[in-house]
Amino acid sequence: MKFSEVSGYDVPISLLLEADPCEQSIRKYRDDSWCFVYEERGQVVAACLAKLTSQSTAQVFNISVEPDYQKQGIGSELLSFALQQIRTKNVTRIELGTGSFGYQLSYYQQLGFRVDSVVKNHFLTHYREAIFENGIQHKDMLMLYLDL
Repeated sequence: MKFSEVSGYDVPISLLLEADPCEQSIRKYRDDSWCFVYEERGQVVAACLAKLTSQSTAQVFNISVEPDYQKQGIGSELLSFALQQIRTKNVTRIELGTGSFGYQLSYYQQLGFRVDSVVKNHFLTHYREAIFENGIQHKDMLMLYLDL
């Protein structure tokens, strides 16, 4: 197993689609992002893409783990690695967007992220296909932050 920073183009689009079902959206943030990965046996099985949004703030746009590797702590370890690396780039605040309910929200809160704001109708206006979790449609996005 190996954590490293690579080009976002070294990550298969199919992996990034695990966390973000909109390929067009991925293409927008993939350029000039920092990409941190977890590799096993030479294969990228988890990725985290983040990019600078201001002089001292970065936003995490995607954290993806291959389905066969989920629920093993790899995503948490990768995010910890990514946060350590981002901290060395003089970033003092990390932001990310997630649905207003569901396991992702509690996952990020367990890691210390706090709610900053609500982006009303984000999933309705930015995704052509409706996104459902536990039979409930995602509509609003919560912006979370973590001060490093």
